[in-house]
Parts: sequence; structure tokens; C-alpha cells
Amino acid sequence: MTRTVYVNGEYLPEDQAKVSIFDRAFLMADGVYEVTSVLGGKLIDFDGHAVRLQRSLDALDIRNPLIRAEWLEIHRALVTQNGIEDGLVYLQVTRGAPGDRDFAFPPADTPPTVVLFTQNKPGLADTPAAKVGIKVISVEDLRWARRDIKTVQLLYPSLAKMMAKKAGCDDAWLVEDGAVTEGTSNNAYIVKGNKIITRDLSHDILHGITRAAVLRFAREAQMEVEERAFTIAEAQLADEAFITSASAFVMPVVEIDGVALGGGKPGLVTARLREIYLDEVRKAAI
Repeated sequence: MTRTVYVNGEYLPEDQAKVSIFDRAFLMADGVYEVTSVLGGKLIDFDGHAVRLQRSLDALDIRNPLIRAEWLEIHRALVTQNGIEDGLVYLQVTRGAPGDRDFAFPPADTPPTVVLFTQNKPGLADTPAAKVGIKVISVEDLRWARRDIKTVQLLYPSLAKMMAKKAGCDDAWLVEDGAVTEGTSNNAYIVKGNKIITRDLSHDILHGITRAAVLRFAREAQMEVEERAFTIAEAQLADEAFITSASAFVMPVVEIDGVALGGGKPGLVTARLREIYLDEVRKAAI
């Protein structure tokens, strides 16, 4: 079945969707994106993604072309039209297509480009990886300094993921000045003595929507949380490790640079956090 996608105000079959070759995202990576999960046909943490979208657009001085209600309507329409029970809705907003290539921003009245599409992921919350865990390697963090803006500049994270695959692993943790920043497309955590440790918010990491929810649920469950940087060596001595993202939710990490954690099996804290997270966000889904 051909997907229905959304491009600049129109719902179209995916093979009819077109974006200008002069679009700033294509030429300059001048755009931002969000990915919202769908479970049971409902959107997970939609408001969090909408707020972060606005933050990213403001940081790049790109006009938000739609209001919250319009974004929600499009998301729901695509979920319905594409029959998505479990999956993802991807949205991208760019500075638009001024008609030619120039480093300078186009005129302020240039319409932003808006694209949304769905990805069908049956059993998204029941992936086998959550039961066995993933393996990661460490890679030098060579990205630009504003990782808190969710831009479409994803070449280096893609390269790092491929480095991990080449090493027979699932993902990479990025390291800068001796400390872990985050994963290639996720936030990184370790657990030591029932204390959850993750890097504090700054320009160095993405302000994860799932991160915020997981840490809130952890504190509500009387778990201790410490927001600070940690090293790969410290992580290898941890009792547990995990990542969070909109599509992985809470995913255990069982090996870091060849060193197994917890006997190479997911830990109890991670498993409990995943359970709490999925229960709570399903109840709040819209």
C-alpha cells in the first residue's frame, strides 16, 4: 500500500510528493525535525514534541507555519489514513525554497517547507532487543556544538551508527573531553547502586522528550537521579546502562566497548523504568 504523506498543505501519495531542489534543508541542512511514536493508534507525548519543535525553530529563527491544533490534526490524519497502530510520525520544517542557493537567509516571507510521513512499526513496544539489550561502542563526538537543536544535520550520527555496525554492535555513545555526551540518536544513562546517572541538560545534548518523562517517572517512583557527566570507564563499572528515545523508549545496554554489564543481561532498574514509562505514556496518549 502506498503511504499518504503531507507536503505543504496537501495529503499526497508518497510517489507524488515533491520538494524543490532549492530547499534549504537539501542544500544547507537548514531545518528541524521531530519524531512522535504511535502506540495503539495514539500519539505518545505529542505536546512535548510540539514544544521542542517550537524551541528548535526559535533557535534557528524559522517561523512555525502551524499552530498546535493544526499539527495535531495532521498527525492524527496521517495515522488514520495509513492505518498506523504502532509506528512513528516524522515531521520536518525547513527554512523553505527561495529559488536559488545562497548562504544568506532568504526573505522573511519565504514559506517554510513542511513535510510529514508515517512509518509502520508493528509491535514497536515489544521489540526483542528490550529483553536482551544492545551493545555500544564509544566514538569521538565530532558534531557541531548546538546539539540541543533538533536539526536535520545527521550525517555524523549516521557515520557513528555505521561504525558500530561494522564493529558488530548496535549503536555508539559519543564522547567529548573524556565524557559521554549521548548516543547517536538517544540519551545515555548508567545505573550504579540504584542511582540513575545521566548527563545534565546543556547545548551538548538533545533535550530528549523521552528523557524528561523517564526522569520524572523515576523520581516519582522514589529512584535517585543524578544529572552529571560520566566517562566510558565509569560506565563499564556500572551495574546497568540504558538509552532513551522516542522510538526505543527505555532500552537496556548490556555491553560497552566489549565490556559486559550485569553479566551481559538487562538490569532490574532498567526493566522497571521501561515498564513504568510505557504504562504511563499509554495512559496519557492522545
